Amino acid sequence: MTKKYSIAKSALYYALCILNCALLSACSPHRAHPDNLEDFSETLYTPTEASGFSITGKDGSQSTLLTVSDPWQGADSVASRLFIARDGDEAPLAFQGQVLDGEARRIVATSSTHVAMLDALGAADRIVGVSGIDYINNPDIQKRRDDIADIGYEGNFDYEALLSADPDIVLLYGVNGASSMEGKLKELRIPYIYIGDYLEQSPLGKAEWMIPIAEIIGQRDKGAETYTAIADRYVALRDKVADAVIDAPSVMLNVPYGDSWFMPSADSYMARLIKDAGADYVYKKKTGNSSVPIDIEEAYTLASEADFWLNTDQVESRAALAAKCPKFKDTRVMRNGCVYNNTLRANKAGGNDFYESAVVNPDLLLRDLVGIFHPELVEEDPVYYKKLQ
Repeated sequence: MTKKYSIAKSALYYALCILNCALLSACSPHRAHPDNLEDFSETLYTPTEASGFSITGKDGSQSTLLTVSDPWQGADSVASRLFIARDGDEAPLAFQGQVLDGEARRIVATSSTHVAMLDALGAADRIVGVSGIDYINNPDIQKRRDDIADIGYEGNFDYEALLSADPDIVLLYGVNGASSMEGKLKELRIPYIYIGDYLEQSPLGKAEWMIPIAEIIGQRDKGAETYTAIADRYVALRDKVADAVIDAPSVMLNVPYGDSWFMPSADSYMARLIKDAGADYVYKKKTGNSSVPIDIEEAYTLASEADFWLNTDQVESRAALAAKCPKFKDTRVMRNGCVYNNTLRANKAGGNDFYESAVVNPDLLLRDLVGIFHPELVEEDPVYYKKLQ
C-alpha cells in the first residue's frame, strides 16, 4: 500500500511539474527561434537616397535587424549588424553581430554628425558621451557638458570615461578601416554599430542616415517623417532653381594643403550641392567618392575660370587668402570679392557646424548656396556660409 501511494505521489508530482512548466512557457514573453535568422528578412524601411543600410524584421515580432554594408572606405563585402531585441526576444543563435536589448536610451556618439541626427529626432538628451566635446556645436550638449563623458579620439580613447557613461550603445564610424574601439567594446560587452553617413555622396543620402539611428531609439516612424520633410524642402528648392536659372556660374573649392590642392570628385557631396544650387563645379576630371590632389598650377588654372570660390578652410579674410595663395590674388574671383567660407557657425575651439548639423539640414545648406549664386531666389539669411571681406 505504501509503495503504491509512493508511486502515485511521484506521478502526481511529475504531472504538476509538467503543468507548471507549460504554464510558465505560456506566460513567458515570445522569443525568436534560435535558428531562424533568415526569418528576419522582411523590409521595414527602403532608403530613397542612402545606399549603405537596411532595416529588416519578422512578421509577428517587434525585433529588428539593422545591417550596415561596407561601413568605411575600401571595405569590400563587410557588414556591421545590430539585432534590436524587443518584447523579450533573443537574437537567433546563428546571428553574428551586436545585440541591443530594447531601444537605446544612453548613447555614446563618436561623430558630431551622430549628435546632429539625434538632435533632429528630438533625442539629444539620450547622448551621454561624445568624442571631443569642445568641437561639438550642439547647444544641448554644451549645456550638459559637465554631465557628458568625453571619450577622446581614435587611437587614444578613454575607456574609463566610456564605462562611466554606462551606454546602451556606441555609434561608430570608420575611415579607412574598422574602429580601434571594436575589440574593447566586445570585451566590455557594450553593443555598437557603424553609421556610414560620411560615405554617401548625395546630400539627401547623408541625411537619410538618421533613419537607422531612429530605429535604434525606437522611433523609426518619426525618423522617416523628419527625413521626408527635409527631402521635400530640398527637392522643392532644387526644382525652383532648375526652372529659374539659365546661366550657371562656375565654382572653385578649397585651398592648398602643403604642396597639393585636394579637389572633391565631380560626383562628390559638394559637387552635387553646387549643381543643385544652379552652379557649375570647375573640376570634372575625376569621379568616385574620394578627393584628388592636384598641383598648384592646375589649381590656378581652375581658379582663373571661377566666378565663385568656396570653402577656404581656416582662412577668414581675402587678405589672408591672398597671403596664403599669393599667385591667386589677381584672379577674377578674388578681384570681384566672390569668396565665401562655410565657417559662419564655427566655435572658438574650431568645431564647425557645417560638418555637424548641415549634414541633417541639406535643405538649409542648399538655400545658403542658392543665396550665394542666385540671391534673387532667396530671402532668408545664411546659416552656414559667410562672405570673406
